[in-house]
Amino acid sequence: MGKSLFQKVWDSHRIGTLTDGRTQLFIGTHLIHEVTSPQAFGMLRDLGLTVKYPQRTFATVDHIVPTVDQDAPQDPLAAAMMEALRKNVDDFGITYFDLASGRQGIVHVVGPEQGITQPGTTIACGDSHTATHGAFGAIAFGIGTTQVRDVLATQTLALEALKVRRIEVSGALPPGVYAKDVILHIIRLLGAKGGIGYAYEYAGEVFDRMSMEERMTVCNMSIEGGARCGYVNPDAKTVAYLSGRPYVDMGDFEATAARWLAYASDPDAVYDDIVRIDAAGIEPTVTWGISPDHGIAVSEPIPDPAAAATQGERETIEEALAYMKLPAGTPIKGVKIDVAFIGSCTNGRISDFREVAKFLRGHKVAPGVTALAVPGSQIVAIQCEQEGLPEIFREAGFEWRAAGCSMCLAMNPDKLVGDQLCASSSNRNFKGRQGSPTGRTVLMSPVMVAAAAIRGSIADAREVFSLGQTPSAT
Repeated sequence: MGKSLFQKVWDSHRIGTLTDGRTQLFIGTHLIHEVTSPQAFGMLRDLGLTVKYPQRTFATVDHIVPTVDQDAPQDPLAAAMMEALRKNVDDFGITYFDLASGRQGIVHVVGPEQGITQPGTTIACGDSHTATHGAFGAIAFGIGTTQVRDVLATQTLALEALKVRRIEVSGALPPGVYAKDVILHIIRLLGAKGGIGYAYEYAGEVFDRMSMEERMTVCNMSIEGGARCGYVNPDAKTVAYLSGRPYVDMGDFEATAARWLAYASDPDAVYDDIVRIDAAGIEPTVTWGISPDHGIAVSEPIPDPAAAATQGERETIEEALAYMKLPAGTPIKGVKIDVAFIGSCTNGRISDFREVAKFLRGHKVAPGVTALAVPGSQIVAIQCEQEGLPEIFREAGFEWRAAGCSMCLAMNPDKLVGDQLCASSSNRNFKGRQGSPTGRTVLMSPVMVAAAAIRGSIADAREVFSLGQTPSAT
């Protein structure tokens, strides 16, 4: 009987089984940042412990760094986090991609672009969106602060084994439908809690055709569907992407690539569940509520609680619509926006900015809309500069910012004010997620964000940019 990639990676990193039934799993790569690591290092010092394998841990700053005037004095709490991280990496000999390195950025952008993220390994980070790295055929977990401490001290984690759900998306995506639409559609179908207890294996023609960066977008939001991790089997695209990256050993790359590819799920692998989706049925998708599974096609109306199947569902819809200040049963298209944000670990990569730039020429951001474009790393920013992309965004009326998490979450100066509504390419639309306790977030693809910025309201990018003549590239 064949094995899935998850089983292969799990088995190859298993150290033993604990008395409570959990697996003690070796963690091949540990990624840290300034928010969840200071307390973990503090606990390490309190216990008189050191970092077991410092060469397996890599640090960067992303959550709290400002995206404007990064040399200016920071908020005292943010400054303290930065200072703590600097002291910890110096004390324990950990590689640090700081602001002066030219390689700083969002941790889930930095890992892949440096070649630190590799197939067949286990990866942990004190950030829920660590699932991103599964795009490379890794098993990647977001962990809490005490677990960060455990990995620093032992390079292991105690984890319960997961079931594996294979999600096959077959056929061709319609024009104007992107990776972000695919994952929002999956979460809508399976629910924000549908993946609890599962690892998601993304498979089928659609994922085979996706670029590595598109696969990262999908895997990134596995956690929004309740899954513990998500992955795509490594293939020739994976190998090509990693070839020549700084942390990839090119000594016998052919043998390395063969080893990576061997981790792919066997043709006769057995799964706990299989979900099949027709790509032709996926449209540009946006959220309307306060959970990532509150998604609809842009052509659909906002849900009406009166049509809910159960009392609980009706109450959920009523709560979401009250917070979002949206009228039930009316079109989502045309809802006014105040802010447009392109960036985050979900959609802040070079391909995202290239794709949007293709359509921005000749367009202007609508009056009254604040539009931000924030590269996911310093390297992405440099690539954009080399291709002249910032000028295209600025000419259209976007503010071009420095690398960081920015408006994805409320831990830096980029925040919503009052009940502003933001068209966002990020990953979460929870209450208060973008800084204001009454701020409202609508998730969508970067091209859809650009369309909303230009119209001044939620819009169908297929109409704004006359998409539909040729299949979408991403």
